[in-house]
Amino acid sequence: MASMQGHDVLAALAGEWKGDEQIATTRWSQGGAASGHVRAEFALGGKVLLQDYREEREGKPALQAHAIFVAAQEPGEFALYWFDSYGFAPAQPATGHWDGRQLVFLRTSSRGQTRHSYEWVAEGIYRLVLESSFDGVNWEQVMQGEYRRVEA
Repeated sequence: MASMQGHDVLAALAGEWKGDEQIATTRWSQGGAASGHVRAEFALGGKVLLQDYREEREGKPALQAHAIFVAAQEPGEFALYWFDSYGFAPAQPATGHWDGRQLVFLRTSSRGQTRHSYEWVAEGIYRLVLESSFDGVNWEQVMQGEYRRVEA
């Protein structure tokens, strides 16, 4: 995975995924175990990766999100637009960077900052960690999930 760049990094996220998640209690939701379902596919001639995400808790729908990933012109640089059922709408894209091991985005809004870290655990498995900060210094984990590719 270390040799991936640009389109290859996004291509690794394409497909259908299922995973177990652990959600922390936050001002937006109660913590606990959840199940995540992700479907991602390329659009606009392969220029962007569109991702649909849904979370279920105790078999019931919870958070839903749409994400748009874009590889920037600069190698290893990315942008993320994130929309979710909590009402988060981006004023600007989150900036992201591939460091050869993980893809990390920093999303900023009037509600604080959220860091998205995508790390490949093994072929067909990735881990996502979301952390929030309200002062840009102290970070608290909001969610961690490990997703496995669903074979067609």
